[in-house]
Amino acid sequence: MLTREGKHQDTALGRKYHRVGCAHDGRPLLPRALFSQPCLSETQAVELGRILRKVEAVMGMPVEIEWALDGSGFKLLQGRPLHLEPAAVPEEIWLRHPGLNGQPAGVGWSSGRARVVNCECELSLVAPGDILITRVAGPALSQILQRVAGVVAELGGSTSHLASLARERGIPMVLGVLDATTRIPDGAQVAVDGVSGVVRWM
Repeated sequence: MLTREGKHQDTALGRKYHRVGCAHDGRPLLPRALFSQPCLSETQAVELGRILRKVEAVMGMPVEIEWALDGSGFKLLQGRPLHLEPAAVPEEIWLRHPGLNGQPAGVGWSSGRARVVNCECELSLVAPGDILITRVAGPALSQILQRVAGVVAELGGSTSHLASLARERGIPMVLGVLDATTRIPDGAQVAVDGVSGVVRWM
């Protein structure tokens, strides 16, 4: 986390247990030595913050940026306006049902049938209007965003490419929802609040 002036303030490690890939191919989990390693150093985070503020100055508004990092440093891939939507008021009935919290990553509020997908090779099971419940919000999910009513994932964050695509399309998304694939029953009715970061089911 950086201050508005671009100084490093805090570091929060995201959960990362698995490599992205097919859950059925027997690939190992992420090596334990990498579990607690930050993806960026403090110096790199500050540099990335400077890039973000430069893009905001050019565009004259709050932005989100997409970037890559290689041996020669950061590469700015694109910058987009950051649209912040007010939270919709859910129907009162949802407040009486079980819920999980995560990181809000998409706009608005929606409900639909839960489709629990444990691997990208199962994405064909997702029907139009479903709420996708998955482990990793990886790039492959972009191919089905146009047909889902919402997305809930155990890993990922609001600055990911998929989260940006969801916001552009007005799709509610909540990421970093611990144990979502095991606690939310497949086929249950699910409500996703992409602003407050709450998922409920009944």
